[in-house]
Order: sequence, then structure tokens, then C-alpha cells
Amino acid sequence: MSISDLQMLFQFIGGLGMFLYGMDVMADGLQKSAGHRMQQLLGALTSNRLLGVLLGAGITAIIQSSSATTVMVVGFVNAGLMNLQQAVGVIMGANIGTTVTSWIVSMSEWGEMLKPDFFAPALVGVGALIMLFCKSGKKKQLGEILVGFGVLFVGLSFMSSSITPYKDAPIFSQAFAILGRNPILGVLAGLVVTGIIQSSSASVGILQTLALNGIVNWQSAVFITLGQNIGTCVTALLSSLGANKTAKRAAVIHLLFNVVGAVIFGILMYLVFLFNPSFGASTISSVEISIFHTVFNVANTILLFPFAGLLVKASGILVRENKKKEEKKEEAYTEIGRHLDDRILESPSFAIENVTREVVSMGNAALKNFDIASSALMDGDKAEARQVEEMEAEINHYNKLLTDYLVKINNQSLNEEQHLLVKNLFYTISDIERISDHCENLAELAVEKADKKIEFSGKGAEEMREMLGEVRNSLEHAIKARATSSMTEVRAVVQSEERVDTMEEELRERHIERLSNRTCTPENGVIFLDAISNLERISDHAHNIAGYVRDEM
Repeated sequence: MSISDLQMLFQFIGGLGMFLYGMDVMADGLQKSAGHRMQQLLGALTSNRLLGVLLGAGITAIIQSSSATTVMVVGFVNAGLMNLQQAVGVIMGANIGTTVTSWIVSMSEWGEMLKPDFFAPALVGVGALIMLFCKSGKKKQLGEILVGFGVLFVGLSFMSSSITPYKDAPIFSQAFAILGRNPILGVLAGLVVTGIIQSSSASVGILQTLALNGIVNWQSAVFITLGQNIGTCVTALLSSLGANKTAKRAAVIHLLFNVVGAVIFGILMYLVFLFNPSFGASTISSVEISIFHTVFNVANTILLFPFAGLLVKASGILVRENKKKEEKKEEAYTEIGRHLDDRILESPSFAIENVTREVVSMGNAALKNFDIASSALMDGDKAEARQVEEMEAEINHYNKLLTDYLVKINNQSLNEEQHLLVKNLFYTISDIERISDHCENLAELAVEKADKKIEFSGKGAEEMREMLGEVRNSLEHAIKARATSSMTEVRAVVQSEERVDTMEEELRERHIERLSNRTCTPENGVIFLDAISNLERISDHAHNIAGYVRDEM
């Protein structure tokens, strides 16, 4: 190999690296820009399969990877957020969405001004200036998209120019002639390359780069593209290895969908080339690869859409359920952290939405603990006090799981709005954990009250119930505020917290007065005063939670 050949090899490798990096940066910027809308897409998940197809296509167009979308689907199914019927539609849509990249790659054939050499350097320059000198988060995201777009095209230009000197080399024409004559070899070539680089978008881009130099024929391009669609299933299959049976079936559905489509279209195109060999041997352009890629994925979806139920059944046959093992898993699989699947981190927007739901679940657990602690305090019930301790241990476990997951999200690429939300979720789980600690304090007071056979006076018990009710009201509204991001709920917390503060001062003064008049014993007084102090702090933490929601608006 000469120095010139080595230089061209390095140029191709560098171009491929820039292409992959540019695609990643562009997708990252698009995902940040679409942050809140991505969360709204999650709320659109219904049993409507057609909506699932549109959803899958939309998400994949944004994150520029059908593999990433399918991995997320496996994560959603594993976390119980999506059933297999919903997953089928999203998987079908993902295959359509991934065709966007091939159209971007083929832009250089649309006209002289759309060639990478013409506008890519300007995109990188403008994008870099925006990122360096603009303070607005949204403008910086625009800069990221432009830089990614530009680097992607510079990479394509590098790859194309490194191949140009060899376009007349016999090895290329011979290789593609062999792949074209042997459909199985063509499919295997596409499958292996895609499986190795874990991206059908990238492997189709490489094929299109070769096509730009006029060295790819129709026969080989068709079969390689079909193989690339099968190869993209590798990522989801690997991702499903540690998941439950249902999630494994989602990955198998993706494989079945692409394999069935590849077999049907492979046979059809083989017959076309058999009866029209001159067409099969003719060169294919980058745009024509985009057209075939799109037609195949759209037609495959239309063809198999009515048979989605059969795909689900077939996945059940291929991934059989071990009922005893699954039952044991279900027993161990509690509500805690059920949405916290690392596969969903592929899209930080979805991950934030899911962890927010879990934070709300943790808040509801703290509210339940408060109710048990309130009952234990008023009745002096030791059994209920023990329940509070058990619930506190569960909430501490929640706290650890959520903290770990939020750290993982925080390490992803987030926009300013998402960073603020993640930070506030950190603070929120800390406040919820402190609320549960105060509930445990109330439970300890309940045990002491029972041991010493202490009873609140009629007036004291009435005042305590009133304050318990107001604090519960404050906590309930705070949790609803976090769940709905409602300013109405935030205002309700603020008003309730003000009443609790006033009530705490008045009850303290009245109780001291009762102690002075000897209508209440000092032992009763200590428990009463400690209880209202803990309740006031619970209300303060509820106010903090509402404050975080207000800051996000």
C-alpha cells in the first residue's frame, strides 16, 4: 500500500468519524430543542396503533436513530409504560423515521448549491459563532444543530473524495456484481456492517457515499439496504438481554418486522432483476437509494400493519414465558423505581418525564405515611407507628434509587430548562425524604404517648386534628403541583402554609396558657409542642416543593 493509498484510507476513516459525530451532535441539538414536545409525545401513547406509527416516525426523525428509538421502546415495555400492542406501532414508525437521514445524505445530488463542499463550512462557522457568542439556550441549541449538520456533510465530502480516485478500480465493480448476483450475500453484507457500527442510518450513508461515485449497482444496493434494515435490530436485541420477557418480545417484534419485510421485498426485487438484468446491473444514485429505502419502509409498514397482532403472537411463541420464574420476578418487582429503566436515557426528555412520575409516586408514599402517622399520634397506636417506620425505610429506598437515576440523567446532554428541572427534582426528593423523617418523629411521639398513657385534652385534640388537616392539605397540593405543574396548586400550597404557620404560633401560645392554668400536664405539653413543631416543618417542606414548580414557570 502506497502513502497515497494510506492517506485516502485515513481520509475515509476521518470522514466516517465526522459523519457519525455530526449526526450525533445534530440529533442532540434537535432533541434539546424538542425537549418539552418530546415529553408531550410520551403522553400521546395510546392503544391507537396508527398514532404509535406516527409517534415512532416523529421520535426517530428527531433523534436520527431507529436503533435508539427501539431501545427506548424496549425500556418502556420493561418499565411497564407501554404494552406490546403500542410497541408494534412505534417500532414500525421508527423504520420510517430513519429514512430522513438518507434524504439528508442525498441532498448533494439535488443541486450544485446543496453540495457539502458549498455550504457545509458556512454551517459549521455560523453554528460555532452562535454557540460561542449567544447566551440564549435556544440559540445555542440552534448552533449545535448547524454545527452537527455541517460536520456531517464535511464528513460525507471527505468519504466521497477519498473514494473518487478508486471509482474505476475493478475491485469495486466486481464486489458489487457478486453482491448483486447473490442476494443472500448482499443481505449479509448490509446486516454485518450495520450490526458492527450499530446504526442503519450510518451504514446507508456509507452506501450512498459509494453511490455518489457511481460504483454501486441496483441489485447490490437493494439487497444491502434490506440487510441494513435487519442489522439495525441488533442494538435492540442486545439491549433486551437484561429485560423481562415482554421487553424481549418487543425486540423480537422489531426483528420479525424487518426480516419479513426483507424476505418479501427481496423475493420481489430478485424477480424484477431476473426479468430485467440490465436494470439490476445499472448504477444507482444516492437519491435513488433514498427513494428505495423510503418506499421499502413505508410499504412494509402498510403491508404488515394489519398483521401487528400476529407479530405479537409470534414473539410470544419465540420468547416463551416461564410462569414460575415470572411470578417470582413480579413478587420482587415493586412499584419502587419501575419506570427507571436505563434504556430510556437514550432520550433525556422521556427519562425526565418518567423520573418525575416516580418523584410524584414518592410524594404520594410520603402522604400515605403522613396519614398513618397522624392516626397513630391521635390514637396512640403502636402498630400504626411501626407501619410508619416500615414506610420510612421504603421512602429512603425510593430516595436512593431516584438520586442515582437523576445523576445518570444529569450526565446526559440537557438544555437549560431540563437542567433546572433535574436540579429541582433533586431538591424535591430531599424534601420528601425529610417529610417522611418528620412522620417518623410523629410515630415516635405516638409510641411515647401510648407508653405513658397520655391523652390530649378535648380542646388539645381538636386543635391537633385541625392542624393535621391543614398540613395534609398543604402536602397534597404540593404533590399535585409537582405532578401537574399547576400554578393553582402552587398558590393553594402557599395559602395553606401561611395558615399552618399562623396556627402553629396560636396553638403554641394556647398550650402554654393551658400549662400555666394547670389544665394540661408538662408531659402532655412536651408531646403536643413537639408534634406541632414537626407538622410546621412538614408544611415548610411542602412549600419548598411548590416553590420549585413555581421557579420552572
